[in-house]
Amino acid sequence: MPSGLIALALGGFGIGLTEFLIAGLLPEVASSFAVSEAAAGRLISGYALSVAVGAIALTAATARLHRKHVLVGLVALFVIGNLLSAVAPTYEVMLLGRIVAALCHGSFFGIGSLVARSLVAPERKSRAVAVMFAGLTVANVLGVPFGALIGERWGWRAAFWAVTAIGLIALAGIAALVPDRAGRAQPMADTERTTGAERMPPGGLARQLRAFRSWQVWLTLVATALSYGGMFGAFSYIAYTFTEVSGFASADVAWLLMVYGVGLVVGNLVGGRAADRDRDRALVLALLGLALTLGLFGLLAESAVASVVLVFLMGVTGFASVPGMITRVTDFAHGAALAASANVSASNLGNALGAWLGGLAISAGLGYTAPLYVGAGIVLMSLAVMGVAARRARPHPAANRVPAR
Repeated sequence: MPSGLIALALGGFGIGLTEFLIAGLLPEVASSFAVSEAAAGRLISGYALSVAVGAIALTAATARLHRKHVLVGLVALFVIGNLLSAVAPTYEVMLLGRIVAALCHGSFFGIGSLVARSLVAPERKSRAVAVMFAGLTVANVLGVPFGALIGERWGWRAAFWAVTAIGLIALAGIAALVPDRAGRAQPMADTERTTGAERMPPGGLARQLRAFRSWQVWLTLVATALSYGGMFGAFSYIAYTFTEVSGFASADVAWLLMVYGVGLVVGNLVGGRAADRDRDRALVLALLGLALTLGLFGLLAESAVASVVLVFLMGVTGFASVPGMITRVTDFAHGAALAASANVSASNLGNALGAWLGGLAISAGLGYTAPLYVGAGIVLMSLAVMGVAARRARPHPAANRVPAR
């Protein structure tokens, strides 16, 4: 495994920690700044909005720059944001730090995925992306307990100091271990040349925008948004499902979420390997598996044992499509970094849509299993879009299947 991939994964781990650890620290942060729970919650929603905006804005602004240099700059921005949070004298400065740290999130994963795949042979590109995203999935497992543990022992500021230190290590690792060639536009392999659109080398903003002339790019972005929306629509209210339907105590929710997080790690790695064999087939199967899992979860949520098994499978099937979706959109965009970052923005928009629809279902009095059924329905729409995309891509089988070497 290229050492540069390890550095990228560490960067993803740090960024993931920043996103997730705040959930376990909100009471302490709210008390420290004497603000309401709603105001403290804006430290999460403000981060998510900044991710969606920053993914497009920063990638567009850096379209002509060397990708490795951009990654170094993005991680530096991440360090500055967390440093601001660690030393924040007021709530407003804390919120600013969260927004600054979030600006790098989408662009890091968008541009980083292109750099990651350039470090390996074409037939291993989805696995390379999965390795980079492994840092994010591990952070999903450890983020909340990590923040809660450090916050309980040394205060919430210590958690942000720890993340700042991780960011500095990742910054040094990317600068030292990611080769300079990985930051340049790479020539396409023969097996990647027939993706159904004109060859376009990555470059300035105008060339980046040309990638969005491809229907395959748009179909993949819509499928991404809907797949994330379905999973997040269910996940946003899963604690209520556990406590109000499955009969778990509130204290059990933390380890149940860790079971879900372990599923994310497994799904990410399995999905990357499967996508390298037959990407569109792997994506269709992952989405079908997620829809079935969410539907079964709704039916069997009253069983504690079934809930544990199904929340794990929810993580596996929910993240199994991520590496394939990213390599798919970047293949049809011919390596345009803006399209890769748009994929991250699409996922965050999907998260917001799913959480909103799940909340509407609960408000309508449909119960705490309703978000699971809503999520399953959204994922079925993603499956339909992915089916159309795969069918349209069939005249170009080389874009979908990379033969083993």
